[in-house]
Amino acid sequence: MHSSHMHYTGRMSKKLTHTNDAGAIQMVDVADKSETDRVAVAEAQIQMTSETLSLIRANKLKKGDVLSTARLAGIQAAKQTGLLIPLCHPLALNAIDVDCVLDETIPGVQVTTRVRCHGRTGVEMEALTAASVAALTIYDMAKAVDKGIRIEVQNVHLHGHGVVVAAFDATEGFARVAQHALHGHCAL
Repeated sequence: MHSSHMHYTGRMSKKLTHTNDAGAIQMVDVADKSETDRVAVAEAQIQMTSETLSLIRANKLKKGDVLSTARLAGIQAAKQTGLLIPLCHPLALNAIDVDCVLDETIPGVQVTTRVRCHGRTGVEMEALTAASVAALTIYDMAKAVDKGIRIEVQNVHLHGHGVVVAAFDATEGFARVAQHALHGHCAL
């Protein structure tokens, strides 16, 4: 994961989409939007001691196979995002990939999620939810042996409408979104 912070370089809308003119919350009406292929990629990094990482690698934690369980949890979470996040649309997802890689340089686990659908709204919340829940699952399974585990979720890359990529950075308690115009395809 990149430790640098994104700086907003796009244009802001003057109106929040999840509130009506009176300021009350609302679900965005996407009925008039075109259906397009939508892809989002999110990352989570779980930092732990080298000893904990070795236990995960050797599959020696009492709760079982950490990485397989985290992958399954991430997939399940992406499918449930519309129930977990109040104003998210329930989506028919075409593909959900959750990759968990042990990384000695962290030391810890790098989680990368990729969610895809053909629809009227993006899948960034599904990718973020999958990455977050996979990371929380790793934490849950390893917390008995390591009380200092740290989770960081960031880097959402969107591809939809063929022209826009956004990056989400949620480090040190803040979130910013940066949008960049693409020339061709998004490198996912």
